[in-house]
Amino acid sequence: MSTEKERQEIESYFHEKIPLTRAMGVRVEAWDEERLVLTAPLEPNHNHLGTAFGGSLSAVATLAGYGMIWLTLGDKNGHVVIRDSAMRYRRPVRGEIRAVCRAPVADVMDPFKAEFANKGKAHLKLAVTIENGEAIDAATFEGTFVAMR
Repeated sequence: MSTEKERQEIESYFHEKIPLTRAMGVRVEAWDEERLVLTAPLEPNHNHLGTAFGGSLSAVATLAGYGMIWLTLGDKNGHVVIRDSAMRYRRPVRGEIRAVCRAPVADVMDPFKAEFANKGKAHLKLAVTIENGEAIDAATFEGTFVAMR
């Protein structure tokens, strides 16, 4: 499957299975097996100060990790859930929310895929960076995800 087709597929999956993503305006900007980039406009995701709401930042970051696992495994019957997460807010996001999840190195990803293939369940820790035009590292997210059949 082409990365463009996969990009469209995960965006449709998010909007169908996780309705909040439609309300937030979440879009899949890029997917190239090395990184997944999600965006969301500020307008439906702002707080009382006119900056991005912390909950929206956390949600988009969580979705980026979720999507990375879903796309990397390529098992449409698999399920992904978040086990735990931590978010660090460094700077306000004053524009479009942009979450970047980079694929772990092969030494981490290959055992994860093998465990999922053999046992039908595996967990993986991922990092996501929230970027915007003003600050590359506006926020960082680290979460442990579980994939299962």
